[in-house]
Amino acid sequence: MRISSAIALVGIAATTLLAGVRAETAEAAKSDVIDLNNKNFAASVGEEKLMLVEFFAPWCGHCKALAPEYEIAATQLKEHNIPIAKVDCTVETDLCQEQGIQGYPTLKVFREGTPSDYQGARKADAIVSYLKKQNMPPVSDVTAETLEAFSKSDNVVIVGVLPKDDERREELERIAKLYRDDFVFGVIESSEEVPSGSGVVLYKKFDEGKNVLDGAFDAESLVEFIKANSVPTMDEIGPNNYARYMDSGLPLAYLFFATPEQRAQFSTEIEAVAKSYKGKMNFAYIDASKFGAHAANINLKESWPAFGIQNVVTGAKFPLDQDSELTVEKMQKLAEDVLAGTVEPSVKSEVAPESNDGPVKVVVATTYAEIVENNKDKDVLIEFYAPWCGHCKNLAPIYEELGKAYEGSNIVIAKLDATANDLPSTVPFGIQGFPTIKFRKAGAAVDEYVDYNGNRSKEDFIEFLNENAVNKFEVKAPEVVEEKPVVADDIEHDEL
Repeated sequence: MRISSAIALVGIAATTLLAGVRAETAEAAKSDVIDLNNKNFAASVGEEKLMLVEFFAPWCGHCKALAPEYEIAATQLKEHNIPIAKVDCTVETDLCQEQGIQGYPTLKVFREGTPSDYQGARKADAIVSYLKKQNMPPVSDVTAETLEAFSKSDNVVIVGVLPKDDERREELERIAKLYRDDFVFGVIESSEEVPSGSGVVLYKKFDEGKNVLDGAFDAESLVEFIKANSVPTMDEIGPNNYARYMDSGLPLAYLFFATPEQRAQFSTEIEAVAKSYKGKMNFAYIDASKFGAHAANINLKESWPAFGIQNVVTGAKFPLDQDSELTVEKMQKLAEDVLAGTVEPSVKSEVAPESNDGPVKVVVATTYAEIVENNKDKDVLIEFYAPWCGHCKNLAPIYEELGKAYEGSNIVIAKLDATANDLPSTVPFGIQGFPTIKFRKAGAAVDEYVDYNGNRSKEDFIEFLNENAVNKFEVKAPEVVEEKPVVADDIEHDEL
């Protein structure tokens, strides 16, 4: 998950000073991170089979936090002949612009000169693991002699047990190419782990140590097997492993704790519950002292300890009532009800306005279906905004004018505060930035939306609606008002 900051320009004097400081630091302590510049960049990344490059700015806080981890990773990867390098974008401005760098730090993997985004976490062990996987073939050939060492080569290792002529080797390789950033894959002709003679073994450095998929499998069952077994029964969730939980597709139960005592209070019993739901629901601890704000994403108050469940596919939220004492029995009951589908998800919603007759219709969570989804005879253009968003504030008067232009038509101009209202589970997208603008044609299926990616002028919106709306409506040109000459007596002055 990349946290980026805007690219800034610094003065020549500051650049010279920072470059001098970096030079002194390099002399004081030997570094295994290679410094790249405009002169040696192309040759360096082109000659290496694999190279990781960090594009950074010396003033960037996230870059400073990454620096010691990056140094450790560079030293460890040196043993595997995988170089990692860095480019100071306050000095090499043209080079960073050519590489399309828009935030710091940006990490790119270069494979014989061809770049791709680094998708791993920013800790030394994660960087080393990621690059080692990238340096391996998608599927490694394993023998009885090398199996033990190979099975311990990473946190999760997947080995297909397949005869040489088995067609499923191609399927295994296809899946391995898709998931090579996350897991190490190998194939062996036979293994005592699989009695039937063919299947898959997932080795892991946690929980029971391995899982076996014995017998026939296809791509779908293999992916399900990997996702269900590649996360610990109960781990502490954070930036380094959050994406893996999201990718699993299983509901995720969070136990928020603020102190070690709160975590220990429930650990033995809740981990036993988590084990009983393995493969159906993931459970995780979350440190509220670091990530307490995440509770709002599950409609929980910032009061600890707390427990809630989220459907990572639909976004549906199931917070456990915080008005009474938290117990393991209550947590288990909520998990049962969520899996059984007998509990309604929590929906955060503002109160619907008593009067909604303005040119721009105000949508809240409880009125979303009525105004946006079920209004079959009307086209709907809806803006998802945040009250603090500067772009949204700039758009507001233009959007109001647009609403006025379509008053009396079957084209609805609407808006929803996405920070104060949940989207229904029927909505096939999440809000990643503000403003997000979507369009639904009259009579469209419930999951059918069109993205609006045009300019945000009134004229551009009208052009888009003319092209896409089922209901045609001719917007009248604004009346031209003849300006009255301004005379001195008409000019208002600020009073002193």
